[in-house]
Amino acid sequence: MLEVRGLHVHYGQSHVLHGVSLDVREGEVVALLGRNGAGKSTTIRGILGLTPPSAGEVRFLGRSLAGRAVHENVRDGLAWVPEDRRVFAGLTVDENLEVATLPARGGPAWTPGRVFEEFPLLAPLRKRKAGALSGGQQQVLAIARALCGNPRLLLLDEPSEGLAPIIVAELAGVVRRLRDGLPVLLAEQNARFAMGLCDRGVVLEKGAVKFEGTRAELERDPEIQARYLSV
Repeated sequence: MLEVRGLHVHYGQSHVLHGVSLDVREGEVVALLGRNGAGKSTTIRGILGLTPPSAGEVRFLGRSLAGRAVHENVRDGLAWVPEDRRVFAGLTVDENLEVATLPARGGPAWTPGRVFEEFPLLAPLRKRKAGALSGGQQQVLAIARALCGNPRLLLLDEPSEGLAPIIVAELAGVVRRLRDGLPVLLAEQNARFAMGLCDRGVVLEKGAVKFEGTRAELERDPEIQARYLSV
């Protein structure tokens, strides 16, 4: 579904990503792991086109994304939940979902009504302004808003950051409910959270891939965990 090959990204004169490669297949969660500053968010931005790569290739559903506008990639089925959530603070929960809704691409459609069924914690908040929600509620809303675009692949950037453990556990349940019908690329500093959800892991350090393998392989490698993840 998603193929990333030899991705290089610069911020001005700073060379941030050094040949990152990864795949995301149908029906799986892939965790992009690493400490703060390892290049996880930059990888997500490079895939989506927010920070255009200086070299390498990104293919989504067999099509190269080189030179394409971000909105074109979103319309084709890439959905991004950014690290800072970026809900529309002045709009209600209902309105946040309505403005993001796109037609279904086949299969059961994600609509605001379905969102409230799947994520019941949002239902009593539907008339509340998004800016008045807690951090955890905003994170669930940000994911729900992305789903209303009926994506083919969900890019989640640091979803657990700054949330209380009980909310992180609830968020893990949200991702588990999605995994059968929607592939996820999960960029996450919280390795325990990500390893509890992923099928495969890709570990970054200083913008380069240091490990790629199944969750079981990652769990069996204490050296990788200690050196790059502080687990």
